[in-house]
Amino acid sequence: MSIGAQDLRPDKGATHSKKRIGRGNSSGQGTYAGKGLKGQKSRSGKKLPYDAFEGGQFPSSRKFHVLRGFNNKWRVPFQPVNLATLDRFDAGATVTPETLREAGILKRLREPVKVLGNGDLSKKLTISAHRFSETAKAKIEAAGGTCIVLAGEDAEAKDS
Repeated sequence: MSIGAQDLRPDKGATHSKKRIGRGNSSGQGTYAGKGLKGQKSRSGKKLPYDAFEGGQFPSSRKFHVLRGFNNKWRVPFQPVNLATLDRFDAGATVTPETLREAGILKRLREPVKVLGNGDLSKKLTISAHRFSETAKAKIEAAGGTCIVLAGEDAEAKDS
C-alpha cells in the first residue's frame, strides 16, 4: 500500500480551530470577547492602516523624521578626482576644472574640485584645483608637476 500526498495529515494537536470571538459569554471569551473595553479596536470591522497608526493624529514617524541624524548645512560638496584619472592627459599639460569638464571627468563646474592620491601619476602636469590631499600633492611633485590651489568662495571651507 503506497502513501500519497492526499494521505498526509498534521500531527494531532498541531492545528487549532479559529477563535470565534463575539459569540457570547459561553464561548469562553468573557463579556468583551477578548477585545477589551471600548475604543476603535474593540468595534466590529476594525481595520487600521498600519501598526503605528495613531488614530488619525499626525504620526510621530512623519513628524520627527527630519530629526534623524545630523545634516551639516555648511558642508561644501567637493567633486573628487583621482590621480589615476589625470594620467590620461599629455605630459606638460595644464589641468584645470574646465579641462576636466571638457574631458568628461567632472559633471559640473559650480562645485569645487579635490584631487585625491588614488593611483599613480607618471607625467609632469600642472594641476589647478580647489584642494589637494597630502598624498596627491606628494605624488604630483614627485612626478615633477606642480599643484596650484584655486581660491574662491567654494574653497573657503576649512578642514578640521
